[in-house]
Amino acid sequence: MMKRAKAIRPRLKPTYGQKLFLLATLPLLASVAAIAILVANQSRQLADREIAALETKLIEAKRDELQNYMSIARTAFVNIYGRAAPDDDRAKLEVTRILAAMLYGQDGYFFVFDYDGTNLVAPRQTQLIGRDWTGLEDINGVPVTGELIRIARSGGGYHEFDWPKPSSDETAPMIAYVIGLQDWRWAIGTGIFVDDIRASVAAARAEVEARIQTTTYLILGITIVALLSVFATGIVLNIRERRLADAKLKDLTERIIDTQEEERGRVARELHDGISQILVSVRYALDLAQRRLAKGDARAGDSLAKGTEALSGAISEVRRISRDLRPGALDDLGLGPAIKALADDFSARTGIATEFETVVFRGRLDEEARIALYRVAQEALTNVERHADAASVSIQLRGRRTGAYMRIADDGAGFDRRGGQAGAGLGLRNMAERIEQLDGTLTVSSSDRGTVIEALVPLSHMLRPGRRTNGMTEKETT
Repeated sequence: MMKRAKAIRPRLKPTYGQKLFLLATLPLLASVAAIAILVANQSRQLADREIAALETKLIEAKRDELQNYMSIARTAFVNIYGRAAPDDDRAKLEVTRILAAMLYGQDGYFFVFDYDGTNLVAPRQTQLIGRDWTGLEDINGVPVTGELIRIARSGGGYHEFDWPKPSSDETAPMIAYVIGLQDWRWAIGTGIFVDDIRASVAAARAEVEARIQTTTYLILGITIVALLSVFATGIVLNIRERRLADAKLKDLTERIIDTQEEERGRVARELHDGISQILVSVRYALDLAQRRLAKGDARAGDSLAKGTEALSGAISEVRRISRDLRPGALDDLGLGPAIKALADDFSARTGIATEFETVVFRGRLDEEARIALYRVAQEALTNVERHADAASVSIQLRGRRTGAYMRIADDGAGFDRRGGQAGAGLGLRNMAERIEQLDGTLTVSSSDRGTVIEALVPLSHMLRPGRRTNGMTEKETT
């Protein structure tokens, strides 16, 4: 079971593409979630303020309506009340009849309590008339009779409580407005049920929540579309990059094959034109010496001497070819002496004046950097020999704060990099790829006054003092 778990675990490890997708989507999801929460909170707060303002306006309108009803009622009995004495029962009866007859709407009416708590007028709820309702409270424990009498004694005002609706006997919130007739010790009032206002407010809140939910769904939908777009774009880019990488790899493979074939052809030509001819001459010299020895000719020694001399030339030619393929001085003495030997051999072979200048620097290069810079110098000198038609070449090798720096300049005819020569173009690509593999930079500038090639290898390819490379220490790889 443990082996199976260990086998499955590498499969669960995310790939580079999955990591990139997560890196692109997680911030997007976090941003969308934050935006959705912020929009919902802001919308809810704004809606609460607007609904509260609407509720306040509707309540104020209801209160103004109650005052208007009370003004109408006072107009109806004010003359009777004004002429009556505090104990005028006839006037009180007439006023109660007037108020009992003043009905409005489906549930609107006027009620009267005396200051002792006895109900005197309740036209839509006659079961209340004549009974003492002192200490009456609504279903929520809010005092009704006592508070209405208290407000009437103080001159008048509003009171909110829950009360049964006459039309349906269902309890609903009610706003009452009362005034006091102090001479008669009466509390006269009327009320309006505001359950419709509460229902409107609740409907408005439900509508807001529905809109917030719809907005959240829209944001979620947009997010899903965005994620699918990112995923699709990633797939398209991945396929495109893979195609480009395959094309570049194919091109690189073709160039490697062409370079190998070119190198093999060069080695074959050198073997055929140089060593092969020398070895043939050695054979002829030895055959001639053998025939002369058989005849007792004294000139046999001269033939052997010529054969020995030709064989020495063959050995030198083999060493030269071997040095071109892999210079021993690069491993034995270091980059500076190897390039110096390359420059001297180039000058002796081509007749082009070659100047080499180097400054000993503290940092030493690793093997890859030394080989790359040597091949860049070798390729640059080959291009000068084949294409530049130059009279002189200068090579500088030194250390900088940013790394190892090499500069190769000639006074030849130069070339146009947009067209250029085929050989020079391939050589420049090879140089650029070698330096790019080291995370370095290669700069080529050319004009009719010559060509300058600058290569810079970063400090990451500098070896620490005392580190061993190929069996020798830093001090040995000057």
